[in-house]
Amino acid sequence: MGMMSEFKSFAMKGNVVDMAVGVVIGAAFGKVVTSLVNDIIMPPIGMLIGGVDFSDLNFVLQEATAETDAVTLNWGNSVQTLLNFIIIAFAIFMVVKAMNKMKKKEEEKPAEPAKPTNEEVLLTEIRDALKNK
Repeated sequence: MGMMSEFKSFAMKGNVVDMAVGVVIGAAFGKVVTSLVNDIIMPPIGMLIGGVDFSDLNFVLQEATAETDAVTLNWGNSVQTLLNFIIIAFAIFMVVKAMNKMKKKEEEKPAEPAKPTNEEVLLTEIRDALKNK
């Protein structure tokens, strides 16, 4: 088996394709959540703390001079990233929780009683015919 056919066999396995779809959807979901955080959640929080853009908050360690740039601790970026992570983690938690709840409901449904075999149906017909005589 050549390397290309082995690779094709590997790449076409269900788990690999499912994982690739999950990664693409996850990336898109991450962009949606990032937009939600940056455009809807953070502006009011920024107003409360006095700044419009939360990620611009920093602590200056060394002022800028003519020869060098300022040295800053950009703690606003870190807080923004942490908040994005918490919101994404919570959203994923809620999706998984909902999926588990739906799966549990499916498991709780009573199984349909097994249909009688052809022999049982035939024997039932014979019994009913004998009763009617």
